[in-house]
Amino acid sequence: PVGRPGSQLPLSRARGEGHAMAAPGPSRCLGRHMQYWARRLEQEIDGVMRIFGGVQQLRKIYDDNKNLFEVKENVPRKLVEKVAGDIESLLAKKVRALKRLANAAEKFQKAHHWQDNIRVRPHDDPDGEEIEREKSNSLKLEFTDDDNFKTKVNYSYAAVQIPTDIYKGSTVILNELNWTQALEDVFIENRKEDPSLLWQVFGSATGVTRYYPGAWPFSLLDVGERPPGYIQGASSPKDMVIIVDVSGSVSGLTLKLMKTSVYEMLDTLSDDDYVNVASFNEKAKPVSCFKHLVQANIRNKKVFKEDVQGMVAKGTTDYKAGFEYAFDQLQNSNITRANCNKMIMMFTDGGEDRVQDVFEKYNWPNKTVRVFTFSVGQHNYDVTPLQWMACANKGEQGWHPGGTGGCREYLDVLGRPMVLAGNRAKQVQWTNVYQDALGLGLVVTGTLPVFNLTEDSSDRKNQLILGVMGIDVALNDIKRLTPRYNVRGAAAVGALSPSLALPFFLQIINFREPVTLDFLDAELEDENKEEIRRSMIDGNDGQRFIKTLIKSLDEQYIDEVFRTYTWAPIKSTNYSLGLVLPPYSTYYIQANLSDQILQVKSPCLPISLPVYFEYLLPNSFESEGHVFIAPREYCKDLDLSDNNTEFLENFIALMEKVTPDSKQCDNFLLHNLILDTGITQQLVEQVWKDQDLNTYSLLAVFAATDGGITRVFPNKAADDWEEEPEPFNASFYRRSLDNKGYIFKPPYQDAGYRGLDLENNTIGILVSTAVELSIGGKTLKPAVVGVKLDLEAWAEKFKVLASNRTDRDQGDHPANPSLCPAFELDDTALLPQDLICVLIDDGGFLVLSNQEDHWYQVGKFFSEVDANLMSALYNNSFYARKESYDFQSVCAPEAPSNTGAAPRGVFVPTVADLLSLAWWTSAAAWSLFQQFLYSLTYSSWFQTGQSPGSFEETSCIMKQTQYYFSTVNATYNAIIDCGNCSRLFHAQRLANTNLLFVVADKPLCSQCESVKLLQLHLTEMDPNQCELVDRPRYRKGPHICFDYNATEDTSDCGRGASFSPSLGVLLSLQLLLLYSSTSRHPLPPAACL
Repeated sequence: PVGRPGSQLPLSRARGEGHAMAAPGPSRCLGRHMQYWARRLEQEIDGVMRIFGGVQQLRKIYDDNKNLFEVKENVPRKLVEKVAGDIESLLAKKVRALKRLANAAEKFQKAHHWQDNIRVRPHDDPDGEEIEREKSNSLKLEFTDDDNFKTKVNYSYAAVQIPTDIYKGSTVILNELNWTQALEDVFIENRKEDPSLLWQVFGSATGVTRYYPGAWPFSLLDVGERPPGYIQGASSPKDMVIIVDVSGSVSGLTLKLMKTSVYEMLDTLSDDDYVNVASFNEKAKPVSCFKHLVQANIRNKKVFKEDVQGMVAKGTTDYKAGFEYAFDQLQNSNITRANCNKMIMMFTDGGEDRVQDVFEKYNWPNKTVRVFTFSVGQHNYDVTPLQWMACANKGEQGWHPGGTGGCREYLDVLGRPMVLAGNRAKQVQWTNVYQDALGLGLVVTGTLPVFNLTEDSSDRKNQLILGVMGIDVALNDIKRLTPRYNVRGAAAVGALSPSLALPFFLQIINFREPVTLDFLDAELEDENKEEIRRSMIDGNDGQRFIKTLIKSLDEQYIDEVFRTYTWAPIKSTNYSLGLVLPPYSTYYIQANLSDQILQVKSPCLPISLPVYFEYLLPNSFESEGHVFIAPREYCKDLDLSDNNTEFLENFIALMEKVTPDSKQCDNFLLHNLILDTGITQQLVEQVWKDQDLNTYSLLAVFAATDGGITRVFPNKAADDWEEEPEPFNASFYRRSLDNKGYIFKPPYQDAGYRGLDLENNTIGILVSTAVELSIGGKTLKPAVVGVKLDLEAWAEKFKVLASNRTDRDQGDHPANPSLCPAFELDDTALLPQDLICVLIDDGGFLVLSNQEDHWYQVGKFFSEVDANLMSALYNNSFYARKESYDFQSVCAPEAPSNTGAAPRGVFVPTVADLLSLAWWTSAAAWSLFQQFLYSLTYSSWFQTGQSPGSFEETSCIMKQTQYYFSTVNATYNAIIDCGNCSRLFHAQRLANTNLLFVVADKPLCSQCESVKLLQLHLTEMDPNQCELVDRPRYRKGPHICFDYNATEDTSDCGRGASFSPSLGVLLSLQLLLLYSSTSRHPLPPAACL
């Protein structure tokens, strides 16, 4: 029997909510109806596109004008070889400048004579009393706008930044400022030799940063930060285990400082490093789900930081438990790790045990693991055992009150083997991509360590790193080296370092922090791409033609496409270059315009312009359609603008001054633009002007070309045109090239959008298709044409087409909400008002419906409209889905609650507390005192850097689930089992389109409610992150490691000491604290505590 309402039906599969089963015996009438309606819809769409799209006519126009262009071929291997060579030359120039700076710095420092009595000149001290008197002697600098740096700069001087947690008047700092001043001449000479150089930076081990050119305003670094790339340049890769004492003595402020210390230690690690974090008291356990060392990328560090926040102090201290756990982690050879520097970082409030037996068992006599101990917080413990543990294991002991300096001091120790290795360790390293703090956009930085070459009286080499030299390269400069417009539609042109792959030219959100975006995160992962990635990391070259899935530019759709991947190493660097080319980019058009065409001036124009430019002028738009031109760099002096009207004006103004063959212009881009201007204008004359768009309820017709022209007809339709003026960045354009047939694109609405306003606005649905040419046996797609349907009018037309009536019958049933006809399923009649007829596109978005209450939801993911029916379509394999994660999303942070007037993180005693002697002797009182004491000494902890009420967006992870058509092409009937009642639906793909036609009865009972399928949602972390680290992707660390040198001198170990203020100071500051907490001048707000 066929499933009727109330019958119990077996399920065909169990994939989620809204299970369905195939209905093998539904009424044949239903099948005939569906096929008939589908044919009517297909014929109507095809007819409109043939008449108004003008595909055939445009083919003929290209054929008639083939004397004006040549068809060129892209040879992927030659393209990659050329671009790789150009990038190699670009980076080689930066490396030469970098080495010149590093050598000069070492020379200057060696020749510098240390001055113990060096002082700040009065006019250099902003806090000095002699400022007014010295104003006449102060240096007055002029800063001018520079397009290369996108800020005001001064090329005569460098700028110096000293972090606020460093005393600028210290002897060390003043001596360093003295000898590094000589670098300014080298900065200037470098720029003379290579005017394209961007920031040249020297980051000192002391925290001072000198960079050229001088900029204003300059705020390069936060407190305690080093320039990007400093950590990678100052040490070899690291395997680090952080162990944190969480015994009962670690409470209140000390525990908060412990957590802050771990955050800052994690921030000293880069993608080349591996880390794990554990807490210990009587026993040791990892703070997170990571059971072994994991790559110290941003995502993993974020997991650590979130889980460290949950540490609780209890129990007693057992150093042995912590160190044994750490050594076991470092001895695990069955995992991917750095395999270079190995170290244990212990944070504790102090203790007496030296755990010598543990070191004897695991680390002596070779001492392959360095131990660093940090005494955190104010306490009375003897730090001698901590010093002994560190010094006995080639490490260092230090006091860490919470400032970043304490965490970074260990880099000096790790740098010793590099300094002692000399020139072998002077290797240029390139950072990951990051957002430049001074406005360059996305950049990479080349770094080179600078060594102290001085010797003591016994001719012993100094083993300290002076700092790291860096030079920036903007990604835009690399992008200019690529053939961007003759490889249109290329999925990515990218560079791959040994540790990760990063497509240079994808849309990446501009975060300040380095981007950790793997090649397989940027694309949809599959086995073929994993093999390609491995080959690129190994420095091989190769080429593969594969079938793969890609995301659309708007990330709403998935397309199954063919692509040619070609890759090759960039010599003398640790990068590889990859090009991804679609089949339709194998050939491209290159305009070959004669001088006659370029020089003939239009008699209709009041200005001197070539005749084809007549159709770019706004006064031609009313008759020829509105023209958007792609905002490309056609000429060097062309001012770019995000406003296309303004950009067009700038373009025309420039064309009055220069000829299309001018040397300052890109002839390829400009000539192709001129060619496509004329070709699309002929389409207007031969096709569009002769048609009445209203007859078929069309809002517009349009054409977009590789040459950068988008022509929209009639002119008034341009007011509602929201597509990108650059065709290569428009989703409809790229999807039309990647798919056959007619591609529908409804106006996208996210789940939270209230709906389209049909009463006050005219809403359109784009339908587009590629124009395929075959010239001399070469196939290419130089243009896309299409129409824009009037949503409301076509929704009415859809009612008629999805029925047994004709247009003449349209007025016969004005009150009927649904004109799908009734049909019988055995002895059960389904009435017209109970039927839903919809068109859904290949991404699962609603395109058209016969239900008027659906019209305002057109463009929404269909699960938001009818969750039950969308689940059934997925469960019955009409749709497949692909889940991925966007690791570069942004989230608006939640505003912290302000439940009291006290500064955040600071406890303010009540009046009763102040009157209680017991409170004065309690831990709370002393903890409060410590907090205030530290705020005086390390004021940076208590400053948020944000004004009240301002909250910056933060990085987060977006899980994306895109849906796409599976292999089901035939008509399909099914019944959704909803318990006591069932729901019939029928679905059929429309030929030559990206549409699915669905007819279903309305849900009549609550049992048919279903959980919505989600297309995307934000999340703080990848829920599979803890599993992914057990399946690490292939990577290859640096080929040489500097972690050991037999001549290393560790005699200066143990100089770190805890700060113990006197009782008098404690009492005095305690009273000051009480005064501050009760006065109307509160303490500065605390950060991260």
